[in-house]
Amino acid sequence: MRNRPIPGSSGRVRAMRLLGDPVLHAPCEPVTDFGPSLARLLEDMYATMYAANGVGLAANQIGVGLRVFVYDCPDDEDVRHLGHVVNPRLVAADGVEVRGPEGCLSLPGIEAGTPRYDRAVVEGVTAEGAPVRVEGTGFFARCLQHECDHLEGGVYLDHVTGRRRRRALRAVRRTAWGSRWPSPVAPGPWLGRRRG
Repeated sequence: MRNRPIPGSSGRVRAMRLLGDPVLHAPCEPVTDFGPSLARLLEDMYATMYAANGVGLAANQIGVGLRVFVYDCPDDEDVRHLGHVVNPRLVAADGVEVRGPEGCLSLPGIEAGTPRYDRAVVEGVTAEGAPVRVEGTGFFARCLQHECDHLEGGVYLDHVTGRRRRRALRAVRRTAWGSRWPSPVAPGPWLGRRRG
């Protein structure tokens, strides 16, 4: 029997911010208020992530510029990882670099082969302020790196280069939500920091 409510069961689904929205492209602020508003935010984040069939969600993806993310993500052995991290820091990303398909709830329908390390460690605190350390491998490591990028104002396309990048940006331009950008291949306000 379950002692706790299902995450997100009391939350409301919020509107997803899409590529190009300024809140997605600015570093998030640390959480300083660990009261009821943070608990409500987490519930809304879980509800929104589940409604969108996601495996992770950063607060800025729903328009809140705070350093917090939630996840419900399997690893490569299909072990489920469920939780949240407040004020996370990516303290390790190492091992083999693997290029794998990656998508994002803020770039619906767009996927690109993105290089990520196959091991990641994130440290932060829980909603109650208790220290937490989350370690992931494989797909879950990809999720942890992806969510930490969001909180720094980045998106996964910042890691994509060459033909894959051009193809992804053309696909963005063809979407209803991405058609407002002037050029499908020129770096826009969302892709100013090209990495690797």
